[in-house]
Amino acid sequence: MLKDVLNGLMERYQQRVPDVGAVIAAMIKEGIIAQADDIENDHIAFRTMGVPQLGVQSLEKIFLHYGYTKMDHYHFPAKKLDAWWYAPPEPQYPRIFISELRVAELSPAAQTIIHHYTDEVKSDPVNALDLDDSKAVDAFLHSALWQTPTLADYKVLAAESEYAAWVIYNRYYLNHFTVSVHNLPPGYNTVADFNQFLEKHGFHLNDSGGKIKTSPDGRLLQSATVAGMITATFSGGEEFPIAGSYVEFAERKVLPAFAHLPASEIRREHRREGFEAGNADKIFESTYAAQTKKSS
Repeated sequence: MLKDVLNGLMERYQQRVPDVGAVIAAMIKEGIIAQADDIENDHIAFRTMGVPQLGVQSLEKIFLHYGYTKMDHYHFPAKKLDAWWYAPPEPQYPRIFISELRVAELSPAAQTIIHHYTDEVKSDPVNALDLDDSKAVDAFLHSALWQTPTLADYKVLAAESEYAAWVIYNRYYLNHFTVSVHNLPPGYNTVADFNQFLEKHGFHLNDSGGKIKTSPDGRLLQSATVAGMITATFSGGEEFPIAGSYVEFAERKVLPAFAHLPASEIRREHRREGFEAGNADKIFESTYAAQTKKSS
């Protein structure tokens, strides 16, 4: 069931984010991988609205049911976000990262707009799902929970919280997936090397906080493409370019206790685990105008 749900998420995500197919095609062309399935997916991420009947408490039920374990909490004061990550039931599955907007901390005007849409959802929709029916779960994860916003409402939200604007339009669609570069062949198995490969092939990288975001311990390095712009159709038929989504890349270094192991014996449990708020804070901005304007 978990495999079916993840496959459904990835299939639609690839349809909506051209960079996914383009990165995979470039990797195959350069001989880094033979096929898309050769990529280890470090983690997938979702964005949610922090309102009582939705948000993390709702969405996480799906993944907890499939055996994920809730791990560390992260807070992003400037962006008014909370987030948690979830460890998979088996190492072949990606970690999951779910963030949530602290709606109550926004201005009254922004809160009114958000509730105008999210209040259409009267109760937690996950409670009505048969979580043992992967097709039903797949359909839910790609269904609109509220009506398409007006362009005017979108612009008001975007002026205060670009995260809020992204979620009010995109709902719960998968926000991004992450290529684990440390298991790629030499010459591509560090974020620094992989960034060079990406830029050689014309991909634009998020440079907020530098193109490589590094944890204080130096053992988690991340980068991301800048989200491409898509033409969004709003309520009433108005069209406007908004940020789509992006692809992320992660390098998890081997922990000191396992530094003696030969490369062939290094497994997931030997590498740096978890996430880093400072890195994630900058990665979020891959859909923000300050970054997307640079690639348009």
